[in-house]
Amino acid sequence: MLEVVGTTRRSTSTTTTNNNKSVPLKFAQDDARIAAFGRALDELKAEIESELGQQDAEHILSVGKLSRRMEIAGRTLIQLSFDPFTFSLGVGALFVHKALELMEIGHPALHGCYDGLPGCEKYASATFDWESPVDEESWKKVHNVKHHQFTNIEGKDPDMNFAMLRLSARVPYRFAFLMQPISNVLTTFGFGMALQLHVTGMLDIYMQNGDLQVLPDRKPATIAKQNKIFLRKMVKHYAREYVFFPLLGGPVAPKVLLGNVLSEVLRDMWAAAIIYCGHVGARDYPAGTEPATRAHWYAMQVEGGRDCDVPEWVSILCGALDKQIEHHLFPRLPPNRLRQIAPRVRALCAEYGVEHRYQSWPGTLASVLGELLRLASPKAEAEPAPYAATNAVAAE
Repeated sequence: MLEVVGTTRRSTSTTTTNNNKSVPLKFAQDDARIAAFGRALDELKAEIESELGQQDAEHILSVGKLSRRMEIAGRTLIQLSFDPFTFSLGVGALFVHKALELMEIGHPALHGCYDGLPGCEKYASATFDWESPVDEESWKKVHNVKHHQFTNIEGKDPDMNFAMLRLSARVPYRFAFLMQPISNVLTTFGFGMALQLHVTGMLDIYMQNGDLQVLPDRKPATIAKQNKIFLRKMVKHYAREYVFFPLLGGPVAPKVLLGNVLSEVLRDMWAAAIIYCGHVGARDYPAGTEPATRAHWYAMQVEGGRDCDVPEWVSILCGALDKQIEHHLFPRLPPNRLRQIAPRVRALCAEYGVEHRYQSWPGTLASVLGELLRLASPKAEAEPAPYAATNAVAAE
């Protein structure tokens, strides 16, 4: 059952009209309730940041050791297996390694979550080498800056529109979206490649119509540069997985290749299954929406995200993206801390009347798939703007 806390004191949805055209309102700057909510979150953040140190370093270093052990075990079992069961164990172990590297280790590392922790220099955001097909610098620009700063805001968050995937009714409709139920499923089998296509601007160059989501322009020099960035990381990653390690297998190279492909696909499907749940079907915002204060930005992050209820070991394999709301509030907190503060964030949302979506993972995923199916229709409508401005001033 979906648990939505904090709805009883929430502001009503309001827009102004100008010649029958809906105009989104800026946030009111004197909303005492939201201001108090923001102060409470600032206090929580300061408290947790003051505790960061050896405990957090030990956590991620232990996860890193586990990841490497799973890689060694997985690659060894795949190569030496003589039966389907042992081969499957190898694929499973290699999947665990790749899921941890992508989620609990890599994604937080690129956010700077491990910067400055004792003994965690190899996870420093400036130099971290992500074991994935995704280019690190492109990811930081598109994900860390654009998506996290402008979450679910029409025209500013590039994650609302993935070429043939429409993740919000605010995205102008295209005929290709009729294929969304099929294209969405196909994307999960190569989700890492899909992310690389997105953050390097390949979708802008070859598949987007209208406004650019990632790139500043389509000039020949820009296209050439982005193609090089795209190919450099893709070739590096897949040559390692699909050429180097199979060649090490010698006569069993086809079996090693199959095991590596299966582990990649499993990792991508796992990542897609949790990442899609983060925002699809949550609150989104019309063009022109502007948080007037940090407290309003906090409220937008909460209402634009969704949390899932999973066991801790599953959360580690998800990199705490089951705690998407907490991650968006404090993107530089390590995932173990996001798991720690999640109940307190839910309690604050209930206290101050900020809508917090919290549901089981299967329930959230079913809701997301239903929303993606709805968005495949040109008749899908967006919800109105969620906040009323006490001094109704329309956004430019």
